[in-house]
Amino acid sequence: MANATLASALLEQFMAEMKTTGHMEHTLPKGYTPTWAEQQWFALFEGRNEAVTFGIIAFVVHQAVYYGRYLPYLICDYIPAMRKYKLQPDKEISDELWWKCLRSLLTSQIFVQLPMMMFFLPAAKMVGFECGAPFPAWGRVAFQVAVFFVIEDFYHYWAHRLFHYGVFYKHIHKVHHEHTAPFGIVAEYAHPLETAILGQGTIAGPLLFNYFIEQVHITTMLIWIAARLWQTVEAHCGYDFPWAASHWLPFWAGAPHHDYHHMAFVDNFASTFSWWDRVFGTDRRFQAYEARRQQKAKAD
Repeated sequence: MANATLASALLEQFMAEMKTTGHMEHTLPKGYTPTWAEQQWFALFEGRNEAVTFGIIAFVVHQAVYYGRYLPYLICDYIPAMRKYKLQPDKEISDELWWKCLRSLLTSQIFVQLPMMMFFLPAAKMVGFECGAPFPAWGRVAFQVAVFFVIEDFYHYWAHRLFHYGVFYKHIHKVHHEHTAPFGIVAEYAHPLETAILGQGTIAGPLLFNYFIEQVHITTMLIWIAARLWQTVEAHCGYDFPWAASHWLPFWAGAPHHDYHHMAFVDNFASTFSWWDRVFGTDRRFQAYEARRQQKAKAD
């Protein structure tokens, strides 16, 4: 009875948050003068449904970063001099495969991800996210986003590893592995269930951090989403440029790490860092393969 009452109260609160209309005076501390950036941000919500407005903002940020990050790699595909940096230069991406990927992505992004984004702000407010002024300092944002990367990477390692077992691979994860030589936008090409389940890793970091450590601002969430998209498109880009982060940032997995996973269908389950694969021995075949690839590249 008590659980039912609590669930009913939470649902009622959630529905109330879904109907909230933005008013700048309600988000500013008494006597506080907002910065120009804060004024522009709160003006977006003024007189509008906050949940829907945030969902649209999050969706626009998502699409702009996701496809914007992919654009340089797409251009490189048409520059012959860039081909030497391809991880699998012997495999061509057909127009048919590319368009199939894009159509599937847009369907998933509009009908799976966009609704999730619409529901996020009410849920975030219920668990204590900061949505008012002032905005957090950049140092605090950078620290929180770094922690979110670590949490997501740990979640992704185990969830992804589970997806490679039996029925989970056959009926869900196999969709993502249709691409044995990935290219940037393949990052989100997946079964809707996989999109929803792996996406929880992106959400869990901020929620856990907010609950156990310190408050997270809703704008930090947008910055985190942008950073995560930037990373996952790079991991699927299919190129190993000498200036890539994996060459100078310790434990940054990068494109070689994940490209091998698509090529071999095994190992390298982590999303961002290489340490969990190293600790649990799921990168041994990759290390041997990478050593041979690097040796061949030097010889050429």
